[in-house]
Amino acid sequence: MLYVSTRGHADRKRFCDILLEGLAPDGGLYLPEQYPKISDATLTKLRKAYHEQGYAELAFQILSLYIDDIPAADLKAICAKTYTAEVFGTGEIVPLRHLEDGLWLEALSNGPTLAFKDMAMQLLGNLFEYELNRRGEELNILGATSGDTGSAAEYAMRGKQGVRVFMTSPHGRMSAFQQAQMFSLQDENIHNIAIEGVFDDCQDIVKAVSNDLEFKRKYKIGTVNSINWARLLAQVVYYFAGYIQATETNNQKVSFTVPSGNFGNVCAGHVARQMGLPIDKLVVATNENDVLDEFFRTGAYRVRAAADTHETSSPSMDISKASNFERFIFDLLGRNGQRTNALFAKALPAYGRFDLSAEPLFADAASKYGFASGKSTHADRLATIKDTFERYGVTIDTHTADGVKVAREHHGDASVPMIVLETALPIKFAETIVEALGHAPERPAKFAGIEDLPKRVQVMPANVQLVKQYIERHCAPAN
Repeated sequence: MLYVSTRGHADRKRFCDILLEGLAPDGGLYLPEQYPKISDATLTKLRKAYHEQGYAELAFQILSLYIDDIPAADLKAICAKTYTAEVFGTGEIVPLRHLEDGLWLEALSNGPTLAFKDMAMQLLGNLFEYELNRRGEELNILGATSGDTGSAAEYAMRGKQGVRVFMTSPHGRMSAFQQAQMFSLQDENIHNIAIEGVFDDCQDIVKAVSNDLEFKRKYKIGTVNSINWARLLAQVVYYFAGYIQATETNNQKVSFTVPSGNFGNVCAGHVARQMGLPIDKLVVATNENDVLDEFFRTGAYRVRAAADTHETSSPSMDISKASNFERFIFDLLGRNGQRTNALFAKALPAYGRFDLSAEPLFADAASKYGFASGKSTHADRLATIKDTFERYGVTIDTHTADGVKVAREHHGDASVPMIVLETALPIKFAETIVEALGHAPERPAKFAGIEDLPKRVQVMPANVQLVKQYIERHCAPAN
C-alpha cells in the first residue's frame, strides 16, 4: 500500500514513513493510492472477528488492509496491547447505547482522558514507540489542540521511549478540566505551550513548522493531529464496530452523526464508506462555528478570522479551518492534486475562501458521498442535555449534545439506525452541565481535585519563530 499527497507531490510512500512524517513535502495530507474495497464475505469475516475475538482483532484486520510494512504478528500485538478492557473500561471497547427509536450513542470516551481521541491516540503512541525503536530514532511531536487531542496525546506518549511532545493550545479557551488534564502532567517529555489566540492559530503554527522542511528534518518533527493518516486510520475501525453492533446482516444500512470541528472524525467515516461499509448518511454536526455546515449547504467554504471564531460551550469544535476537509475535497474533485493544491495552497491563503457551488461535482457530496450537515447553538445544547437526562437518565457532554440535536433533524428513516458518535464524558464540561441540569456530572475518582494540581505550561504569543526557538532549547538536532 502506497500513499499520495492531496496536493499532487510525485512521491509515493509507505505507511511507516508517513507515520513519522505528518504532512507531505508539498504541504498536502496523505491518503492511500486507493481505498481497499471490502466484499460481503470480508464484512462477514469482520463481523465474526468483532463478536468472537473482540475489538483488537477487528482493528488488526482493518489496519492490515493499509499497513504492509509492519510484520503481521507485530501489528497484531500492537493492537492487542492497545485495545484492552483495562485501558477502555469494557471488553466491547466502544459499546452502543440505545437512546430512542433508531437513535444510538456509540461510547468512545472510556479511555484514559475521557474523550474519543484516546481511541486513536493510544494506538498512535504504541505505533510510534515500535517504529522509533525499530529505526533507533527519536521523534519530537508538535501538535495543536482545541481541548481533547492534547490530553489524549500526552497521556498516550508520556514515558514513551524516544518521544517528546510539544502541544500548543489556545490560552484560556479550554474548559478548566481540559486544561488541568494537560497542564498538571509533570513528565519531562511533555511540553505544554498555551498560545495567545484561537485554535486555528495553533494549527497554523504546526503547519508552518511542518512546512519548514529543513527545521522539520533537523529536529525530527512529527505530528499527532488528525493530519497524521495513522490517527485517522485508527478511527475508521470504530465505524465498523458501530455498524456491526447495530446490524444483524450485511444488507442493512446505518447512518452516523459526528460532532465536527477539524473534520478528522467524520473523514474516517468517509473512508469507511469508500471501503464499502454500508453507510447511508454521514451527518456533520457543528456548533456556532459553522464553516462545515455552510459548505455542505451552499458549496462555499469560508474560513473565519480569529476575531470571528466564537468561543462556545462545545470548545473542541471552535475551529474555522478544518484540516482534514482537504482529504474529502481531494476525493470530491476526482483525486485531482493540482486542483486541490490550487484551493488549499493558493485560494485559501489569499482569499480565505473558495466556492464550489457552481461545480457539477458539488452535488456528489450528498448524492455520492452521503454527506449532510446541521448546526447547534448554546441554547440547543442546554435543551438537548436537559431533555436527554430527563427522558432517559443519560447525561451527555456538550459536543455529543450537538450531535444528538442534529441527528434528530436528519433521522428520517426509522429502519436505518442513526448512530451518534460520543465525543467526551460530561465531566470535561461540568460548568455547562450544571447550567443545563442544576447539578455537576459524575467525576471519575482518579480525577478528583485535578484542577488544583500544580501546572506546567508556557504561555507565548502566536508566533511561529518563538515556538521553533522553544523546541530548539528543549531538544538536540537529529544526526
